[in-house]
Amino acid sequence: MRDDLGRLQDMLVAVEKIESYVGTNRTAFYEDELLQVWVIHHLQTPGEAANRLPQTIRDRYPQFPWSQIIGMQNILVHNYFGIDIDVVWAVVERDLPKLKPQIETIILNEQASTSVSDDS
Repeated sequence: MRDDLGRLQDMLVAVEKIESYVGTNRTAFYEDELLQVWVIHHLQTPGEAANRLPQTIRDRYPQFPWSQIIGMQNILVHNYFGIDIDVVWAVVERDLPKLKPQIETIILNEQASTSVSDDS
């Protein structure tokens, strides 16, 4: 079973995979259905991980878009035939670059918090 830090790491790894493989290559994304499915798959991970984090962690970071990330995951999983590929690309291009440093900050804060708790 994943712990909270593991779930946060899963979120970060998913973002990094999308960044490293897709980058900002819009043309490749639109021309390659396999790439689209791969991106959609990896976009589900942050939402699933966020949904499984305890509310106490989500409450500590109210500026983080928890509900949007979880909502996106729900759309990608449960409304597969209604997925708008333009929206998916917008998330990759516009949202993921902002999300990555936020996740990194949360991980650092939670690691520090865990470290302090372990020392007590």
